[in-house]
Parts: sequence; structure tokens; C-alpha cells
Amino acid sequence: MRRFDAEYLSHTRRGMWEDSRGALSPLDLPNRERVLDVGSGTGALTRILRAEAAGDVIAVDADPQLLEHVEGPAVVGDAFRLPFPDDTFDLVVCQALLINLPEPAAAVRELARVSRNRVAVIEPDNGSVTVESTVDSEPTLAGEAREHYLAGVDTDVTLGSDAESILVEAGLESIEVTRYDHARTISPPYGDADVESARRKASGDGLATDRETMLDGGLSPEEYDSLRQRWRQMGRDVIAQMADRSYERTETVPFYVAVGQV
Repeated sequence: MRRFDAEYLSHTRRGMWEDSRGALSPLDLPNRERVLDVGSGTGALTRILRAEAAGDVIAVDADPQLLEHVEGPAVVGDAFRLPFPDDTFDLVVCQALLINLPEPAAAVRELARVSRNRVAVIEPDNGSVTVESTVDSEPTLAGEAREHYLAGVDTDVTLGSDAESILVEAGLESIEVTRYDHARTISPPYGDADVESARRKASGDGLATDRETMLDGGLSPEEYDSLRQRWRQMGRDVIAQMADRSYERTETVPFYVAVGQV
């Protein structure tokens, strides 16, 4: 199972659900008395659930260090072996968890075991991410890097668009699916995270983190070096535009909210 640090999770979940909580309406949160957030990470979704649900929300994650960022009830636990009896919760939910697991349907069956009502999975289709940028080369390079990265990942990071079939395979019924497009925008005034992101592009550090995965996907070392060289130049163009406050970038990640009845 792939693991991520708190900084990465904070960056990728920034602003999620702030203006689009309507996509969570199938979860019927105002009528949920006991909710479990599986694979909660630093608690980005947990906080939304606690604001909307009628009762208690418990966070569970396999990484105790991530749970240190979660306020309120939190339990260390494996998504395949949740530390709760059958039928403990009336809603069990996960966000961006199944895409990192080798057997997503098995995990959903475990989520269903501890639910007496509904299971909801909120998963992205990372193969359909789009990037718009004032730096002309950035959308093309981002797409090229993503293609090679996805080819080397050993789990299905595109399964969001097929989440319904995962719930069917796990034995859930009355499935409802809603799409939510999460847009992350960079524009003036730039925050510290935006400046750091530009620096990592110009240095090539961000791409270097994914080097081995890209090579596993079939990219040769020479092809990787060429991509990294073009990536660094793109990063320098980003920094130049930031200097005159003209840089803007929007990355849109499609998420699918699939809710099924136990």
C-alpha cells in the first residue's frame, strides 16, 4: 500500500469540499449518528464529516503519525482489518484510499462489515486530471509526467470513474454515484506552498521523487533525463511569471462519490 506524508496530504486536499459540499449529500450526514472515516490521513474529510454529521465521527488510519494531526476520536487501524465489531456504524466512508490499495473490493467488504447502513467511497480518476497554466509548456509536461507515473504505479489510481463496479463486487446495493471536480488554483497573491512548488519544479526535485515509478512504467533513464530537463525549464518559467505576478495554474481532479447500501 502506498503511503504519504502530512505535507503531501495537506497540499492535495487543500480547499476540497469548501464550496461543494452538495456532492456529499448522498451520504445523508445530518441523519448519521455514528460515522467512521477510514484512511483518514490528517483528517481533511474527518473535519467536514464532523461539521455535517448529527453524531460522532471516528477517524482511523494505519499511520499513527498522520493521526497526530487529527483532533477528536482517532484509532490506528488497517482498512483490511478494522478494529471494530460488525454493524458498529451507520456510515463508513473513505476518501482517496482505494486507489492506493492492491485489493480495493476486499477493503470495501471490510468497510461494509462494520457498517449497518451505508458505505461511501470518494475516489479520484487520476488518469483524467487536467492542467491549465499561463506557462504554455506546463499542461503538456504535466500530462507527459502523469502518463509515465501512472504506468509505473502498481495500484489502480484511476478507479474513481469505475467506483460503482467496486461496490457491486463488494456486495453493496442501491448504489448512487456523483462526480465532483476538485480544482486547485494558484494565482496571486502566492502563498508559501505555491512558491515552494515552483522551486521544486525549477530544481527538478518534485519529478525526482517519482523517478523510480516512471522507470518502472517503461521510461528509459535517458527519456527521464530529457523530461526532467524540460521540466526544470518550465519551473524557471513559472518562477519568472511569479516574479511579475502573472502566473496562474488550475489543476482539476475528478472525484467520484459512490454510496451503497449494506
